[in-house]
Amino acid sequence: MTTADDVRTAVSLAAATLRTAVGRDWHVPADGLTWSCWETVEHIADDLFTYAAQVASENTPPDSHVPIGWRRSRPDGPALTIYSEDTKNAEGLVQVLESSGGLLAAVVTVAPPERRAFHPYGASDPAGFAAMGVVETLVHLHDVAVALDLPWAPPEELCDRALRRLFREAPTTTGRWPTLLWATGRGDLPGHPRRTDWKWDGTPA
Repeated sequence: MTTADDVRTAVSLAAATLRTAVGRDWHVPADGLTWSCWETVEHIADDLFTYAAQVASENTPPDSHVPIGWRRSRPDGPALTIYSEDTKNAEGLVQVLESSGGLLAAVVTVAPPERRAFHPYGASDPAGFAAMGVVETLVHLHDVAVALDLPWAPPEELCDRALRRLFREAPTTTGRWPTLLWATGRGDLPGHPRRTDWKWDGTPA
């Protein structure tokens, strides 16, 4: 089961990797996306915050997100509630990421395990939202790391727990990080067709 500690680990590893590149241009396109690396990191932080908001509420709407406002800074950019006020301070953006990850981890820790909250890929419980936060962090950091030429290979056991929760149809005997990239349409896996359309299943087993 994916836990709050897994969220903390994923975000901590992502932050440490990003801090090795604070002097680089984060406004170049992220790999495979129409967003810049900067926007992609904001998107990770925004997802972590949004998942925390969903799980934190005792009265989450059963068929929609908590109605928190959002905006796009440009037509092709991500829709965001959480973003950095300074588009040149990379360290500040990393702090935004860490804060959002801390919020999700804290909420997952204290929320009743039987709580259910809306997600378009299936109503989920706190452990499911933790797994979503881990996947968003790991795979979107991959998009940034490729663009910025940064090494990025998260722990196999971390990937495995997220895969088992959200991608139950995924192979179980292949490398966990390559399999997570395959499951999210970002890589090839021997013996399996490349995914061009994918989504996870967040519903509790």
